[in-house]
Amino acid sequence: MPIHPLAGQPAPRTLLINVPRLVSSYYVRHPDVNHITERVAFGTSGHRGSSFLSSFNEDHVLAIIQAICDYRRKNHIDGPLFLGMDTHALSEPSHLTALEVLAGNGVKVMVHQNLQFTPTPVISHAILVYNRGRNVGLSDGIVISPSHNPPDDGGLKYNPPHGGPADTHITHWIEDRANAILRSGLKEIERIPYEKAIKKDCVNLYDFITPYVEDIQNVIDVAVIQSSGVRIGVDPLGGSTLPFWEAIAQTYRFHMDVVNPIIDPTFGFMTLDHDGKIRMDCSSPYAMASLIELKDKYEVAFANDPDGDRHGIVTPSSGLLNPNHYLATAVWYLFHHRHAWKREGGIGKTLVTSRMIDRIAQKLGRTLLEVPVGFKWFGQGLLDGTLGFAGEESAGASFLRKDGTVWTTDKDGLILNLLAAEITARTGNDPGRLYQDLVEMFGQPVYERIDVAATPDQKNVLGKLSPEDITSTTLAGELILAKLTHAPGNNAPIGGIKVIAENGWFAVRPSGTEDVYKIYAESFKGREHLLQIQEEAKAMVEAAFKAAGVS
Repeated sequence: MPIHPLAGQPAPRTLLINVPRLVSSYYVRHPDVNHITERVAFGTSGHRGSSFLSSFNEDHVLAIIQAICDYRRKNHIDGPLFLGMDTHALSEPSHLTALEVLAGNGVKVMVHQNLQFTPTPVISHAILVYNRGRNVGLSDGIVISPSHNPPDDGGLKYNPPHGGPADTHITHWIEDRANAILRSGLKEIERIPYEKAIKKDCVNLYDFITPYVEDIQNVIDVAVIQSSGVRIGVDPLGGSTLPFWEAIAQTYRFHMDVVNPIIDPTFGFMTLDHDGKIRMDCSSPYAMASLIELKDKYEVAFANDPDGDRHGIVTPSSGLLNPNHYLATAVWYLFHHRHAWKREGGIGKTLVTSRMIDRIAQKLGRTLLEVPVGFKWFGQGLLDGTLGFAGEESAGASFLRKDGTVWTTDKDGLILNLLAAEITARTGNDPGRLYQDLVEMFGQPVYERIDVAATPDQKNVLGKLSPEDITSTTLAGELILAKLTHAPGNNAPIGGIKVIAENGWFAVRPSGTEDVYKIYAESFKGREHLLQIQEEAKAMVEAAFKAAGVS
């Protein structure tokens, strides 16, 4: 994948979005539901798009929120709905639109006081705390955020009463209903003007910060961080976690500096990502260049994406830790230091996450649950404690409270960051050094994801691959042990294929949002072996295209 010449450099002003024009487009542009790119489409993390492209406009938000209200009514969900938003420019107008529809439908809504920003994990935490011990009157939530996407994007996702991302059958229902509402010309929208909505009895101003921050001590060993005096740097990357980090530092008296307290919807303080775009990806060394420069100033530093569900860890020993490396370190540490967790509690990972975790799970004697991409697959295991930890290669994870009960069923970048501080404080080594200890025990994996251009027809072929379509019996000189089109942990289709050998594997999946397919690959024998795996993976894919008559 070519690296843009400005990658890792401060964003030039010429690349900053025109916020007034973006917000104006949100209101004045209207999607054509006959165009597939302008319909409501829920991916693994809700509906996303840009108002400039007529893929995320007020019409979409009106239709989606009304569909969620209809879904709640149909399924007798009548507790409070926790509504949050991040700092993208389209999030606040979307939040106001959502509030108008929710109030128009008489939904009891909990909004952050003073219309402050609210991270995704805080919404999940609020849902679960409210629902604890209840069987009726259950709460749910909506987060308005396109995650780490560029500044001109908007997004919206729904979390049902289990607190995590909505399952596929829920998102399909909401998607179909929302598109039907769009086709009807929005005639079924129940909406009242904002100035009336905000005064309705069903709209409640709520302090999201205090309950979450005060509960942190039940999932993180804050005492060991306090007593160690470990020096911490945190960069919210202009996102919704900023006031939460300020409150955490003050509440627990951590030696913590917020190195970037700026909230700016253009995200003009960012360094450019690998492709020359502004993208708040806390797992990218290019987007994280400013914090990496400070690695020797702090014993551990970290960042979150704008909605706070992803983490990025920077250490003196390693700079920015590869997400797979940190997930492996976190698993090893937690299962050695959370003694109240169930002995049979397992480890959840997506099938494109490093197999280093497989080796660790085997060593620990813990069950491994390997599922398709998407954090929604981990919700039940985190709820009932059969999973102690769940994570995915895109720097998203969560884990149980210290007493072995559920914390969140959505990804929580704040606690993964604080865990890095706990690890550093307790062991005297930063997570990067601990990962090197794991390498000595389990081997040195080399992991990479690459994107390859693909036509819609080619993507369709990849999504329907069967094990029989891969005719090779070896992968990079090793016997192929498995060809998977369904995840071993829950037998759910993976929307592609994974091929596994003793010391290497690859997985191929079509992108749901771009004209590319993704090759995830890993080798425990070095970079040359990884390159061989990638080349053979491409050759196997091309052979599948040829056999299907698609070029």
